Amino acid sequence: MAQNLFIGSLAYATTDDGLKAHFEQIGEVESARIMTDRDTGRSRGFGFVTFVNEDDNQKAIDQLDGKDLDGRSINVSLAKPKEDRPRRDNDGGSFRKRSW
Repeated sequence: MAQNLFIGSLAYATTDDGLKAHFEQIGEVESARIMTDRDTGRSRGFGFVTFVNEDDNQKAIDQLDGKDLDGRSINVSLAKPKEDRPRRDNDGGSFRKRSW
């Protein structure tokens, strides 16, 4: 599986296409995706980029970390694997069950 780059501090106006175009100055981009809020559809301010050639990851970190995109200074780093978090036991109520 290809290594993703994590892109943080994105402007809310940045689109998937804008993110892809910005990173294509480094190399061919396989995918560029901005994470959005499930309820509102608004950008969450971060996204992920995957290059066709993984050698471009380090070039992107070196050349684009701290640079401006849509008026914001972005953070570029290697994405960490998603942690296996235990599912929250939510049986429909947010209050603690009484023991009596």
